[in-house]
Amino acid sequence: MTATPTLKLALPKGRMAEGVLKLMEEAGVKVLANGRNYRPLCRDPRFELKILKPQDIVRMVELGRHDLAFAGHDWVVELGASVEELLDTELDSVRIVAAAPAEFVASGELKARPIVVASEYERIATKWLAREGYNAVFVRSHGATEVFPPEDADMIVDNTATGRTLVENGLAEIATLMRSSTRLIANPSLMKGPQCEVVEEFLLLIRSVLDARKRVMLEMNVTAAALEGVLRALPCMRRPTVMPLSGDGGFAVKSAVLRADVPRIIPQLKAAGATDILEYPFSKVVL
Repeated sequence: MTATPTLKLALPKGRMAEGVLKLMEEAGVKVLANGRNYRPLCRDPRFELKILKPQDIVRMVELGRHDLAFAGHDWVVELGASVEELLDTELDSVRIVAAAPAEFVASGELKARPIVVASEYERIATKWLAREGYNAVFVRSHGATEVFPPEDADMIVDNTATGRTLVENGLAEIATLMRSSTRLIANPSLMKGPQCEVVEEFLLLIRSVLDARKRVMLEMNVTAAALEGVLRALPCMRRPTVMPLSGDGGFAVKSAVLRADVPRIIPQLKAAGATDILEYPFSKVVL
């Protein structure tokens, strides 16, 4: 019987790496350092790993040099790459924005004269500039795009998480061109081949961690008289777990709820008669 070949999984270098490595570790697919080289080891022998710059990862997956990768959606769009996005991890969420010196934006002069626009995103930027009617010359930047204006560019197109760096450099946002985050991408042929089952298992583990991060477990004691009211106030993924306490002391009730809903839910549960309410995290949710 022929062994299934290892999956070639590319990991991003730089700011995206921390979130991806933590996600994989929590999923049970831990990445192990291998000196200072770009080929770390994986605790799961089904994966062969390599670290690449985010800008390079997408094209390598498209060409079939790697089967899977964690990569920014912005670079999938920028390169117009034929890859399959299997999962949005929602990590490293950013906006791709157009920005310019605040005085240029306030005066409205940018559409009234020829301008220079600097960006790493040539495809994204030039399509937007043409659509919006700017008379622009595009200049490719290679990092630190925000420092180009006003001497070297009149406008930039760059990614931002909070907008703070733009403000610190005297820039004002003009428009949001798109939103991006870290996605798990694959070569289109991967899901039709012998490694499909391994990919599905990997996806299940990654999804289970992402789902768990959004939820907490609430556990409480409830008298028989209060049970119906508590269950009405308690959301859950399917049905809450209800177990009788010893000595006819009522019930222990627990349910996985969205973390964002907890501040609203706990007072309602207390008012409905729940006592001894506990909140705690868990590592995976497999539906």
